[in-house]
Amino acid sequence: MPTAILIDGAYFVKRFRAIEPHNAHNAGRAAECAHRWACAHLTPKQARKAVTNPANGSQGRSHREDRRELYRIFFYDCPPLDKKMHNPVSKKAVDFGKSAEAQFRLALHEELRAKRKVALRLGHLSAHTQWTIKPHKVIELLAGKIQMADLREDDVTIDIRQKGVDMRIGVDVSSLAFKKQVDQIVLMAGDADFVPAAKQARREGIDFVLDPMWQKIPANLNEHIDGLRSTCPQPTRRAPLA
Repeated sequence: MPTAILIDGAYFVKRFRAIEPHNAHNAGRAAECAHRWACAHLTPKQARKAVTNPANGSQGRSHREDRRELYRIFFYDCPPLDKKMHNPVSKKAVDFGKSAEAQFRLALHEELRAKRKVALRLGHLSAHTQWTIKPHKVIELLAGKIQMADLREDDVTIDIRQKGVDMRIGVDVSSLAFKKQVDQIVLMAGDADFVPAAKQARREGIDFVLDPMWQKIPANLNEHIDGLRSTCPQPTRRAPLA
């Protein structure tokens, strides 16, 4: 039976940018990597390459024979924020629909739609979008190092919350498992919220593999999976500043 690969889009983009920071807003490259890294799971780690026996010219089991069949790649994300809001510090109007992030997200979705055997699952953003002070500035405020009047335009960011993404992942895992459409599910994510979905799939006899893209995962998530494998390049650690 085939393998289904589910990708948490927000998580993937974050890890992709850690691996290839120079391609942070390259939608074509992001879509290519998502598809390539997902399909890499179809080849087992220990897949044996074809070896010719010089005595009789026969070949051993080939790399192609070891490759699993792909059912579909599911990519879960949300449309980008397209509101116009005023920065609470500078009072300047900001059109998020024209931002580099919005353009990247829209282009990424279009690139993924054009990929073979890729299904794009879109949730929505919370209607209660608001500004928030960046964490490191909150720490400085609480420590008394700065005052509210010292905050600058870049010290605040928009708090965007996705809705419906986790639910869609859970529903698809359940559907794939109950209908016996696959015998293996690979989830590219790192959130412990997916534990119920993983447990349910395993109870139905599904081989459930997690790909955290080299990110450390919670212990309770590691407990409820059948395998752990990252197929993307491991991010290089940046040297500390002198």
